[in-house]
Amino acid sequence: MIRVLVVDDSVVVRQIVSDALRHDARIEIVGLAQNGKIALEKIPTANPDVVTLDLEMPEMDGLETLTEIRKRFPKLPVVVFSTLTERGATATLEALSRGASDYVCKPSGQRNVQSTMEKIKDELLPKIHALAGRKLASSAHSGRPAHSTPSSASVTHSHPSPAQQSTASAPTAPVSLVVIAVSTGGPAALAEVVPRLPPALRQPVLIVQHMPPVFTRVLAQRLAGSSPLKVREATHQERIQGGNVLIAPGDFHMRIAGSTRESWVTLDQQSAENGCRPAADPLFTSAASIYGAGVLAVIMTGLGRDGTKGAALVRKASGQVWAQDEASATVWGMPGSVVEAGLAQRIIPLQQIARAIAVACHADAGQPGPRPVKKSS
Repeated sequence: MIRVLVVDDSVVVRQIVSDALRHDARIEIVGLAQNGKIALEKIPTANPDVVTLDLEMPEMDGLETLTEIRKRFPKLPVVVFSTLTERGATATLEALSRGASDYVCKPSGQRNVQSTMEKIKDELLPKIHALAGRKLASSAHSGRPAHSTPSSASVTHSHPSPAQQSTASAPTAPVSLVVIAVSTGGPAALAEVVPRLPPALRQPVLIVQHMPPVFTRVLAQRLAGSSPLKVREATHQERIQGGNVLIAPGDFHMRIAGSTRESWVTLDQQSAENGCRPAADPLFTSAASIYGAGVLAVIMTGLGRDGTKGAALVRKASGQVWAQDEASATVWGMPGSVVEAGLAQRIIPLQQIARAIAVACHADAGQPGPRPVKKSS
């Protein structure tokens, strides 16, 4: 059984979320809390495997609660509830930067309670299972209580080191384009990678992060404030230029058109792929068809299999495919799928990805230092 604590100041929302989760016989609701203070009191006795947390609550809001949860229970997965507004996006990204595991947007415009419940169930259940499964597996492996922090000696890697995974025996073409796919845990992972890419990087970087509209724009703004490179949300028919980082806007697939000499972004609202729009496969597929062996595809933390089909085409075109390692991924679904398909030529811890990209792009300026701190205005 997966034990869930539901935290929300609305009686109605607590009831809807609880009813939605009770449809899954493998989930047990172990507590309800109307604010963060009550939630913190209940966690030690309820011993949840996952907490769902509203961000806007009286007395002690979600961000304050999350900060305390990370201090007291650093390994406890937390899924925050957000609204599809700029304020909601900003609060959600702040929550993710403070250690939230993932988020779910509160349904808007639903006709009745039943449709609201169905939408929550469809979005929340897979995330709870993925996050709880990783937590429980980690606890079982370490033999420690679920909320304890393992020592460095207890952390193990399921796969060979990056050096062992390197395909040095097979020469690769120069990298012309970097494409990155990321989902659950992505904002925090991107905050680790993008700001540490060197200013000397000459190759363009295109990113698909599974997020709704507004959220991707706010994400791009946050990354731009801490990165030496130009980071922004992509626009339709925008020219692709070296040293720029473009993020696919929410609800639009991002593809590449043109040639290696001159290429540009195209955005469309064709059918969702792998349940996502934007999805990584359209980007990877178009990158492989235009840039061929010059593509470096990096698949990072995320739920599902998005990116696997596109990664296969990148490999077929003689491009490179890397995957984030399991130990550093919030959820190893996407990178794990690529690894299991035998497509990943390197499996790399999150903290080493930026440097590895820099070296592959011949923009290595030595070991990257600490992430730049955004200056206050």
